Amino acid sequence: MAPGSYTTTQKTYMAQFTAFTQASDRIAARVSVLPPPRDKNSMINLALAGYFQNPSGGNVLSTGGSSGGLTNALSKLFDQYRDPTTDPADTITVNGAMRYLTDLKVELEEITVLVICEALKSPAIGEFVRDGFIEGWRPLGAETLDKQRALVPRLRKSIRTDQALFKRVYRNTFLLARNPGQKAVALDTAIDYWNLFFRNSSGLAWSTASTPWLDWYIEYVQERWRKTVNRDMWNMTLEFVLKSTEDETMGWWEEAGAWPGVLDDFVHFVNEKREKAGKMEVE
Repeated sequence: MAPGSYTTTQKTYMAQFTAFTQASDRIAARVSVLPPPRDKNSMINLALAGYFQNPSGGNVLSTGGSSGGLTNALSKLFDQYRDPTTDPADTITVNGAMRYLTDLKVELEEITVLVICEALKSPAIGEFVRDGFIEGWRPLGAETLDKQRALVPRLRKSIRTDQALFKRVYRNTFLLARNPGQKAVALDTAIDYWNLFFRNSSGLAWSTASTPWLDWYIEYVQERWRKTVNRDMWNMTLEFVLKSTEDETMGWWEEAGAWPGVLDDFVHFVNEKREKAGKMEVE
């Protein structure tokens, strides 16, 4: 919408929105077409949504304080979880990371851990670095543990409702799941993460009316693949999940398509399963 085409009500709302949230004019313009929020908490929700849709878009939400003040506060909070006797100067290692996640009220086995790792640019599971920690929380104005903890329910909800965020977190998890120095993910590790991403608890259940896709996929890779999972297989598995949940008949699949061979073979595996099930029903 061109600047001169905003209504008086939209201009007033945008001014209030940016004054409270310190959001960019671009984010304010994006939400100006929505019904004005009822309260300040609703404004935060809108700004948070804008952040997830464009995490590189700059200072989307800052609920008070200068950038330098937020940075200093976040750096001090970071140091509370870093062990000065064993951890590098700008790294929180596994014990401190576990303690931090526990203090955030995040279960170590839930997918929200991976959302946080992506947002804070963690180099590995159980590890946070200072720059990523600061740059991840600062745009949200969350310089204290209490503020970060208050955002966790929204992070938890966003991974269930925002497909773009889900994709970003899923793809980033490949980097976290690899063993140091390896280019691929061990199959058992990949299966653990597929269970985490594609069961009901994640919000993306890979199962349809007549096909237990995830169960069959795990059976297939364990029995017939038995290799590591490279980045292409990892990423294309998600695309296959999205396609197959939209159309379980696989009308979208073509033999000469661009799918990796492992997924072509999985399609044949599924057809074998279905054919066998059909014969059993006839008998």
